[in-house]
Amino acid sequence: MKPTKELVLTLDSPDSPLKEMLLKETIAQEAGEEVINFVTEQVDLSRDKSIFLSSNRASLKTNRDNDIRTYIDLKTLNQQNNLNGYFRSINERLPDAGIYIGCVESYTERKERFQIASEPIVKMIWIADFFVNRVMPKLSFTKNIYSFFSRGKYNVMSKAEILGRLCYSGFEIIDHKPINNLLYFSVIKTSEPKKDKNPSYGLLFKMNRISKAGKMIGVYKVRTMHPYSEYLQDYVVRLNGYNEVGKPNHDFRLTSWGKVIRKLHLDEVPQILNVLKGDLNIVGVRPISKFGFESLPADLQKERIKYKPGCIPPNVALKMTGFDGVINAERIYLKEMEGRAFATNFKYFWKAIFNLITRKSSSA
Repeated sequence: MKPTKELVLTLDSPDSPLKEMLLKETIAQEAGEEVINFVTEQVDLSRDKSIFLSSNRASLKTNRDNDIRTYIDLKTLNQQNNLNGYFRSINERLPDAGIYIGCVESYTERKERFQIASEPIVKMIWIADFFVNRVMPKLSFTKNIYSFFSRGKYNVMSKAEILGRLCYSGFEIIDHKPINNLLYFSVIKTSEPKKDKNPSYGLLFKMNRISKAGKMIGVYKVRTMHPYSEYLQDYVVRLNGYNEVGKPNHDFRLTSWGKVIRKLHLDEVPQILNVLKGDLNIVGVRPISKFGFESLPADLQKERIKYKPGCIPPNVALKMTGFDGVINAERIYLKEMEGRAFATNFKYFWKAIFNLITRKSSSA
């Protein structure tokens, strides 16, 4: 394929068939008809006044003369150095509600590419590739070595990580779709990039959760999700709602091994550190994010912040599931807590232990 030339269209005409034809021809040469269909579902190519289409990313920074409202990048992001910095530069160039469309070979597409060939040597290359590009960047004692030799390139990311990085950089997900063994996405600028200096990446990480009196605390947990997943929670909930235990349904942020760890409740073991620090109680309402807290009824929000959250939530003791079931369990628990906190927590602790041992309840 011929590399895409920088193409900046700023025709003043509200409707330009010539502009649309030129854009479609360029996209077709670079990426094919299916990508044209995806792009036209997101952007009106004949009406948007300023569209930047390029695979020369350096030109995005040097071209400052045009008011870019839509940026279409057809070069895969896997070779992009300092990915977060790149996303932030796009955020800076785009106005509010500006559109960014791009693509990446995610972990899923990469695995499928390796599995097309079944020769033993290919399988060996796949195992080596998985260790070098997936495992080494995430281990504290190997990530610096990986960064030195890769120079920040050759990124291999899950769908959740790439979408999470986009949200971290101030975008909101509009759509994503696998096409021609690449993951294409469209996002819209909704804010400035997040100011969190250390997004979750390692095996053990801290989640920001609301505690007593509305104070934010860091709750320790074993990673069961892909990196940057915390920035995708509202998107996953909007996409699929909640499941029977009150968690986001069809949550693609979960890793395959993370599902096993959750079933065994091993992901919550590090919360003992929070108990020792005095951040959590053994029993209490769930430690939830700001988004989750704001999704609750106002009266429940008011009652929840009277107490510290706990490692064992009341719905486990009461065997209540689903989003409504979890809320009802917390209402019952908080009502019983009034004036008799110790007795209530003692009762709920042993009921929860019994249910977990006999597998009569699921963790929420």
